[in-house]
Amino acid sequence: MNKILDKLNWRYATKKFDSSKKVSNSDLNTLLEATRLSASSYGLQPYHIFVVEQKNIRERLKPVSWEQSQITDASHLIIFANKPDFGEELVDNYLNNVSAVRSVPQEDLKGYSDFMKSNLMGLSHAQKDAWTAKQVYLALGNAMTIAAELKIDTCPMEGFEVDKYDEILGLADKNLKTSVVLAIGYRSGEDDTQHYPKVRYAQEKLFTHL
Repeated sequence: MNKILDKLNWRYATKKFDSSKKVSNSDLNTLLEATRLSASSYGLQPYHIFVVEQKNIRERLKPVSWEQSQITDASHLIIFANKPDFGEELVDNYLNNVSAVRSVPQEDLKGYSDFMKSNLMGLSHAQKDAWTAKQVYLALGNAMTIAAELKIDTCPMEGFEVDKYDEILGLADKNLKTSVVLAIGYRSGEDDTQHYPKVRYAQEKLFTHL
């Protein structure tokens, strides 16, 4: 079987991590750089990512995460926070970066700026929140795939109290909202879930070729 398929079959949502094992700085940096390189709509990356290793923070997060052991036992928590609201600065900041990286004069980017703003600025608050949260999941999927390539176990988690996370991490003042958590590390030998056969729909049921 293709090596990447082998690794995707190997990965699963890890329920019990071995708390004695840590992801190396080298592998962590590779994983974070791959996440940074993830696609997003217009390339805007309307989110921020917190990498949490400190025990005291994770101990505070565990009770508001349904007491799930992954919160404290995993090597690191990667917390993806979307921007629930934004104005023209989202586009302006991105294009300032484009101008600097590609040595393109700002005036040459005005047409693209106007195009993005015309599509985004009219969205309601709820629509902006939903759209930025979708961008987070593009980065999450990429992070999980690269983690599998590195033989790092992961568990994507939505089982937590968003408001409490935002309070503990101080996100309200940063125009950020916790969207999803990815626990990373190495599976415990006591996690029976690793032995379950992977259940997915067959290709003929999932895909339609036209």
